[in-house]
Amino acid sequence: MATTSAGELSALVSELGLDKQNGASLGRLVAHGGLGHAEEDADGRMHARVRIPVDELIWDPSILVLPHGGDLELELVNDDQNTHCALLPSNGDRQFIWLPVQSRGTASLNLDGPGYYWYTSPIGNDEGRGLVGVIAVLGDVPEHARLDRPAQPRP
Repeated sequence: MATTSAGELSALVSELGLDKQNGASLGRLVAHGGLGHAEEDADGRMHARVRIPVDELIWDPSILVLPHGGDLELELVNDDQNTHCALLPSNGDRQFIWLPVQSRGTASLNLDGPGYYWYTSPIGNDEGRGLVGVIAVLGDVPEHARLDRPAQPRP
């Protein structure tokens, strides 16, 4: 994954709309872990890795961008000196991965629609202290899932 400068990250967070969370700081807080893009195989399956660095209490990257909906193989690495976990979104059911000190785990997620999917570590006060991440799935809603209404203005 390529390194993103602070200015580029700020512009991307603004473009994705993550800096407008009702004026609250959560949308800006999530950007502290950086930006990453999932890699896509020839069959369309995507892969990515996020980690918790030592003593930082952030996901790195904290914003993971998928080019479209589909299957994602997500590797989670806990490099920290504390135990954490991951509560992840996936169609049909959420997934919970336990991450003891210096461990890793893998989750197979299916995120079939565009949008922002939030994930966190719900143990202790991890979430309140900043261990929050976003998976931003780009693209449009499939034709069969659209509401039957007149065309809406687009930005």
